[in-house]
Amino acid sequence: MQSNTSNLSGCISSQSDCSDWDASMLKSMSAPSNSEGFLNAMEVEIAGGAAGEDRVQAVCSEENGWLFCAIYDGFNGRDAADFLAGTLYENIRLYLNTLNSKMMTSNIMMPDDFCPDGPLPYLIEDHSFHENMSLEASSINDMGVAMVQKEEGSSDVFKNCVISCLEQALAQAESDFLYMVEQEMDDRPDLVSIGSCVLVVLIHGQDLYSLNLGDSRAILAKTKGINAENLEAIQLTDCHSVDNEAERMRLLSDHPDDPKIISHGKVKGKLKLTRAFGVGYLKKKKLNDALMGILQVPNLLSPPYISTQPSLNIHRISKDDQFVLVASDGLFDFFSNEEVVKIVRSFIITSPSSNPAKFLVEQLMSRAAKRAGLSLEELMDIPAGMRREYHDDVTVIVILLGTGHQTSTASTHQ
Repeated sequence: MQSNTSNLSGCISSQSDCSDWDASMLKSMSAPSNSEGFLNAMEVEIAGGAAGEDRVQAVCSEENGWLFCAIYDGFNGRDAADFLAGTLYENIRLYLNTLNSKMMTSNIMMPDDFCPDGPLPYLIEDHSFHENMSLEASSINDMGVAMVQKEEGSSDVFKNCVISCLEQALAQAESDFLYMVEQEMDDRPDLVSIGSCVLVVLIHGQDLYSLNLGDSRAILAKTKGINAENLEAIQLTDCHSVDNEAERMRLLSDHPDDPKIISHGKVKGKLKLTRAFGVGYLKKKKLNDALMGILQVPNLLSPPYISTQPSLNIHRISKDDQFVLVASDGLFDFFSNEEVVKIVRSFIITSPSSNPAKFLVEQLMSRAAKRAGLSLEELMDIPAGMRREYHDDVTVIVILLGTGHQTSTASTHQ
């Protein structure tokens, strides 16, 4: 594809009531010049939102042709997800701009045939679905930017460097968060148990990079065979939980002298996740000692038990790729990967100007009500914060891929 545009829509659901919310939280950021880095631009659109313990970000540069999306699914509290929302994107930007400086020093160029044919108009749509949460909205326009280098094979080197930057940015955020926890745990010992899943999707040119810790998912919908109506659901991320046999085997291999590494279906009897941000008490004995009584993990023989090593993936966007769905794990309590792709595909065909992410969450709410033997109205009448027994906080982002669009839209319904 000579150019690739993306439409993005997002939806956040929590246990709070439904309401409309129109206030935009978009803000502009300025950079002195594009030479300072390919993630810098004269105009950057950025926004963030929250639902329960979920945090979500979408950041784009129309001028430089990139899109950043992230979902931070917090647990045991909001502090870790809040910390990620406040620091991870900035860490990534700094690491990538350092990479860009090195590229410029090496005279690595962006050729004209891969650059956008001038600026295209874009539209930002802001809506909301649930109250007590803030708006998450952003947009991305023409994505026809790709990096090529003088030496054959150096394109792969560049991509690997981007992946390394994502990994280093996450490691920096983890180090900073655990340092903060150590400083404040005397006053707030609960901080040692607070953590978050992390899912980042970065689109630059025709390359889609993903990083994940935990059980949130990025799913690619791809045309299967010659029939454009047949879509295949391809999961781009790994599931880091004890339900994943590969993760269980890794834990047993990493801790051969701990007979109770998995107890009652959880790591040390505490957490189903095997990789996550934060949760310092399962990583450092000092932080575990801050807890009292039954909250403390007994026999912490060989920490860390929870890994911060993310799964990383690079996907080259092709003409067969239709959309990417990014969601926290609550969605998959009710739908399989194939079901969400089918639902989104059908909705896009019948309602091309509407929001597929909002529709998908509405379908989840209906299914949750039916599973509980309630009507949707009865479920929605349950007070905010008391619906967790029926459904988790859910965040959904849908990124539409293709060459036929001249605008990109983003909307969030909470």
